[in-house]
Amino acid sequence: MKTCVAIRHLAFEDLDLLEGVLAKRGFSVRYLEAPTDDLAALDALAPDLMVVLGGPLGAYDEESFPFLLPEMKAVESRLRADRPILGLCLGAQIMARVLGAKVYPNPAGKEIGWSALSLTEAGENSPLAELQGAAVLHWHGDTFDLPHGADLLASTPVTPNQAFAWGQRALGLQFHAEVSGRGLERWFVGHLGEISAQPDLSVGQLRAETARHAPVIEKKGAAALGRWLDQVCA
Repeated sequence: MKTCVAIRHLAFEDLDLLEGVLAKRGFSVRYLEAPTDDLAALDALAPDLMVVLGGPLGAYDEESFPFLLPEMKAVESRLRADRPILGLCLGAQIMARVLGAKVYPNPAGKEIGWSALSLTEAGENSPLAELQGAAVLHWHGDTFDLPHGADLLASTPVTPNQAFAWGQRALGLQFHAEVSGRGLERWFVGHLGEISAQPDLSVGQLRAETARHAPVIEKKGAAALGRWLDQVCA
């Protein structure tokens, strides 16, 4: 059986629908809790796939969250060895930082809600083509410069660097293609403080947007992630 290690920073920001995509392809999944598990003891090259999940902290904030140091070391090991790795939101930011790019608060402000991506030519020829025309979930305050040698796959007006590929087996997604409508109900509770602090944003608004867009992304997101897995973990 193939193995996936998912590094999780926040209990409710998990693999969500990606877990089912992995199960259909014969993967067993093991979560590592970044704040409490010993990431320094992880054999980063052992699993067939590593997924680095999202969270509210900054990829540059190792002073407050020292577990970021062994986490970045594990990510660096995967990238150097060209082993399959997927970074989602914070995970993509960590990948970008490890690859030498700057990660910083987005000058345009937080991007929270649903909107479509603009795919580059490289994106249109990648598994992200499955997302063409679909609104995806954005939930981040930081952004990153495109790492040297990476291929930009997608953008939005607020966040120009939304997705990148590096090498043959590394994919970083600033947006969330892994979420389900049901799973997001946990986000609405867990991120209530952040939602309430944003002008012109409410749980009711996000729930209404989710009701419109989640049924589509649950299919297209699974298709995009499945295509990528089939390419890199065949």
